[in-house]
Amino acid sequence: MPPLHLYGYYRFLMSHDHSHEINNYNRAFAIGIALNIIFVVTEISYGVIADSLALIADAGHNFSDVISLLLAWGASHLAASSPTKNRTYGFRKVTILASLTSAVLLLVALGGISWEAFGRILSPPSADGMIIIVVAAIGVVINTATALLFMKDQKHDLNIRGAYLHMAADAGISFGVVIAGIAIIYTGWLWLDPAISLAIVFVILLSTWGLLKESIGLSIDAVPRGIDISAIENYLTGIQGISEIHDLHVWALSTTETALTVHLVTSSDFIDAGLLQNIQTHLHDQFDIEHATIQVENEAHGNSCALNRPECL
Repeated sequence: MPPLHLYGYYRFLMSHDHSHEINNYNRAFAIGIALNIIFVVTEISYGVIADSLALIADAGHNFSDVISLLLAWGASHLAASSPTKNRTYGFRKVTILASLTSAVLLLVALGGISWEAFGRILSPPSADGMIIIVVAAIGVVINTATALLFMKDQKHDLNIRGAYLHMAADAGISFGVVIAGIAIIYTGWLWLDPAISLAIVFVILLSTWGLLKESIGLSIDAVPRGIDISAIENYLTGIQGISEIHDLHVWALSTTETALTVHLVTSSDFIDAGLLQNIQTHLHDQFDIEHATIQVENEAHGNSCALNRPECL
């Protein structure tokens, strides 16, 4: 068990790193939102001028990304709020709600784009290919730059991963619009504009499905992605002196923090505080469990725990 003063220093370092992480998030969100708002206004304006549904559709999607970034940014600030007596976990869960809301809003936008695109395929209007190419090329640069802002941390935070996936998909979609503009200039096939809009919808739907599925899972307290609950069970049952475990639960407190509760049954007559701390440290270091609550029971009391039932795991 680490000395208390070293443990306190470790907590200080973790707090300092978290503060630095929040500052990085603030900068990334601010830059990403500013760039995309400017681009949305530009893209809608030239989409109307060029009468290009592909540009307008992409602008609508980029605007939904701005909303998603704002939701994620606001949620990250709320999640940092201190717990209260009425909200004992604070506002950590809003990060999950933000990612879920973002995914749902995006699906609604995709439905509207698809409806308009199908109508235009039957009767495609004229479109200025050169304007489409130039504006979409700007989108490639802006979306790529924004995606790079979130690339480093996207593996550790569902909100950040959502922002990264949206921006990376946008960069690819904007590149597809560039190709459509070139094809319209050389072939005169005006139906390519709404066809590219449908391709945009399909690509975005594919990239968003995983985010939607995971957000729903976390919102109903499913085991977070990357957490091997079988490995946790094997670790806990393998601890010397522990004869069995029950009532094991693992769920997400937020998009970055995971909680665990479990009952350990031991033959010992006393609770070893050092062992409990070592278990919590191991759960944190090996399984990324930020908040572990452990109840220890004596096997001499038999099956007396009210939560030692099959439905409680």
